[in-house]
Amino acid sequence: MNNTSISQQIEKLGPWFHNLHLPDGEQTAPNHFLGDFPSYKWREISPFLPEDMRGMRALDIGCNAGYYTFELAKRGADVTAIDIDDHYLQQALWAAETLGLQRQIEFRRSTVYQLAQTKETYDLVWFMGVLYHLRHPLLALDIVRQCCKGQMVFQTMTAPGEEVFPTQANYGLHQREVMNEPGWPTMAFIEHRVADDPTNWWAPNHAGVQAMLRSAGFTGIQRIAHEVYVCEADQNLSGFAVDELNTIFPQRTEN
Repeated sequence: MNNTSISQQIEKLGPWFHNLHLPDGEQTAPNHFLGDFPSYKWREISPFLPEDMRGMRALDIGCNAGYYTFELAKRGADVTAIDIDDHYLQQALWAAETLGLQRQIEFRRSTVYQLAQTKETYDLVWFMGVLYHLRHPLLALDIVRQCCKGQMVFQTMTAPGEEVFPTQANYGLHQREVMNEPGWPTMAFIEHRVADDPTNWWAPNHAGVQAMLRSAGFTGIQRIAHEVYVCEADQNLSGFAVDELNTIFPQRTEN
């Protein structure tokens, strides 16, 4: 495939949200409004991941054109990458072949909620740029936790505020004023739009992100970059979330 045909394919498959760097030096979105995105995000996160991921199974939720999927595959992981947008999946399939990574990657058209219908598990779950677009974010986190048997990389749009209020295990019904304290875990609901996007529904504060992750069964939570967290699946997770999912999705299968 020569430079001209690659350029033509890039144009044909556009517009691109991921600026992929292809082997011949071509880029899919060199004039991206966010800069060299998401390369600079990967550089922030990659030091917290194993250099050698051979033998590991990874899940990329909302893979878009596949930038993170490809970086994980380059480290040796076998990656399942899902998205609901056929346009992005077409880009990702073409790019995987261009990069010679297609044998390590399975692309699926799927929502995060559909993951509840499988009992497949992954050593690493990549869950970035999705939560705040979902109408049911805590359900999604519960489902993702059931898929994760190791580490998760998580990102969401957040509301301002660095404080973390030291919440107690229980409060009386008439103690609700404590919820107005700075650093109480909160999540703002966006009825209309942010950045002209009608699917931007939620913006948790920093405390809220941590509280939601703990509630879904994650531990060892660290914020490693702006709005980016790494955490581990809590192996002592109670059966509450599992029972809830089995009630809602009784036909879960081993795929």
